[in-house]
Amino acid sequence: MLVSLPYWLFQMARHGKYRRGLEERLGRVPARLQLPGTQQPVVWVHAVSVGEVLAVAGLVEELQRRFPQHRVFVSTTTDTGQSLACKRFGEGNVFYFPMDFAFAIRRYLEALRPKLVVVAETEFWPNFLRLAHGSGARIAVVNARISDRSWPSYRRFRGLLRKVLAHVDLFLAQTPEDAERLQDIGARAERVRVSGNLKFDIPAPNPPPIVERVRESIRQSGAGPVLVCGSTVEGEESLLLRAFENLLVRHPRAVMILAPRHPERFAAVAVLLEQMSIRFWRRSVWNGEMLGGGVLLLDTIGELAALYALGDVAFVGGSLVPRGGHNIIEPAQYGVAIVVGNHTENFRDVVSLFQSRDAVRIVGPAELPLVLMELLANDAERKGLGQRGAETLRSQLGATARTAGELQELLARP
Repeated sequence: MLVSLPYWLFQMARHGKYRRGLEERLGRVPARLQLPGTQQPVVWVHAVSVGEVLAVAGLVEELQRRFPQHRVFVSTTTDTGQSLACKRFGEGNVFYFPMDFAFAIRRYLEALRPKLVVVAETEFWPNFLRLAHGSGARIAVVNARISDRSWPSYRRFRGLLRKVLAHVDLFLAQTPEDAERLQDIGARAERVRVSGNLKFDIPAPNPPPIVERVRESIRQSGAGPVLVCGSTVEGEESLLLRAFENLLVRHPRAVMILAPRHPERFAAVAVLLEQMSIRFWRRSVWNGEMLGGGVLLLDTIGELAALYALGDVAFVGGSLVPRGGHNIIEPAQYGVAIVVGNHTENFRDVVSLFQSRDAVRIVGPAELPLVLMELLANDAERKGLGQRGAETLRSQLGATARTAGELQELLARP
């Protein structure tokens, strides 16, 4: 921590990262938490960021239904995750996850006294797991996955990891392959089970007002087709915008909804649009202007998932450059034709499943413009692709109920 301190200070100064909730991260239990009475048992669920919060939202509701006598608290690491968790679960039940220092963790364990700790995906913090286990809490890692990128690193340190993972009572993996990888890095085989991917169970969000406003603007102006590019990262926007320029030759009223993954990049993407002389509007200051032939830059948080519903084609970012990709389930909920790049390691199983059912198109930067043009020119192919995506999603439902059932059994153990 001391060696890397200059990096964290730089991130705080330049982007404002980690500044919010710093006292909570250092172990100060916030006064807003409605702490339980001495007899009320607690479940502590940790979800790192927005994706994990969305994934565990249904599980939290199911745990509240199955354990009405328990209080469920949710911690997050990122600011965006914190904001979403507060909206979903109430500020009185949400806090920033403490840094992995014993003095910070102990304060939360003493205040909450959890009977069950549920960690989403692979947050293997050594002190936290050791101290939570030592406090008497049962510990479960749910929706667990080991990505292609992280697996080699974990294997190099599996001698140390084996001691850390020994504190976990139950691992619920997304796929059999993830279960095998967990055992390979040190998880005990008898504690590893497969329960599926919670993200398949995330319901489509209630549409915010912006969805109808954009839909009406497109309808009134006769604009279209609509290309929604979500969760894009540095190096992708220029490729997508050049492809959009090609689309405009054949479809001069085309619309792109462009949503960068990280809020600190909104301004940089706006500058790129200006440099490329592409008409655009920032969502934060858009007043309903006609969008035909331009780009709506989504410089807000929490609206992308619902806006996928307006797309004829959806591109899911983090995949044209080697960043591991992002979740393709959100556009699949609306039956929108999905295109991704060829770097999807973080969602390899989801993408592989969709690919096996011809429900996604995987392209490199060179093929991107042509594939988009072909999909927009062929209604039957485009609609069929989207329909197969929706059918694939429906076939995978049920992970939330299975996970909750496993947690119920764990909590009932003597």
